[in-house]
Amino acid sequence: MSERRGTRWLDADQQASWRSFVVGITLLLDRLDADLQHDFDLSLTEYEILVRLSERDDRQMRMAQLADALAHSRSRVTHTVSRMERAGLVVRCASPEDGRGIVCRLTDQGYAVLTEAAHVHVNGVRDYLVDLVAPDDFAAVGRVMDAVSDRLIACHPEMDIRSGT
Repeated sequence: MSERRGTRWLDADQQASWRSFVVGITLLLDRLDADLQHDFDLSLTEYEILVRLSERDDRQMRMAQLADALAHSRSRVTHTVSRMERAGLVVRCASPEDGRGIVCRLTDQGYAVLTEAAHVHVNGVRDYLVDLVAPDDFAAVGRVMDAVSDRLIACHPEMDIRSGT
């Protein structure tokens, strides 16, 4: 490993916390994904797309906006939406506003799947994270991740994926 001037190395406690975070978030996301795959043949990314669309009054978003909201590449979202479209969960069409952009719209079938999958997902989030820690500790995790998000999106506010708007 080459030395870089000014590198502030992590101390032993910070390194242990960092490793715990990396392993924990990897295991958590893998388990939440596996639960959705097992029960609904739905990936965590597909679930999040359904959620984002369901939070809109018209249950639709431009594909570019959806990619930004998920912090995924446009090609990855296009590929994922193609699978979801074949499954009848979403449809794509030209934007009614200008006819140039492509809009992804949640179907009734997609909404029905989301309604059922939400129970599995929320129970998983509770079982694997929320109910394991004290409320103050969970709130601290939220504050920490908000600080991280604020730092990483400072130059790209369109990438703020924390809200449904």
